Amino acid sequence: MHVSIDLGQCIGCGVCVQVCPDMFVFDENSGKAMLKEHECDDDGQIKEAVDCCPFGCINE
Repeated sequence: MHVSIDLGQCIGCGVCVQVCPDMFVFDENSGKAMLKEHECDDDGQIKEAVDCCPFGCINE
């Protein structure tokens, strides 16, 4: 599964980092979530991160 983040929409809440730390990391400099990888085999964690994002900025 290919994943992307719309950084213009991201508020840096960190939910995605908590839900899927293998895929997301919090960037202290920008104050936003960043992807560690753009591809992931664990669809369950990604879907949970997508569902938990309050601004819907994670795209599969």
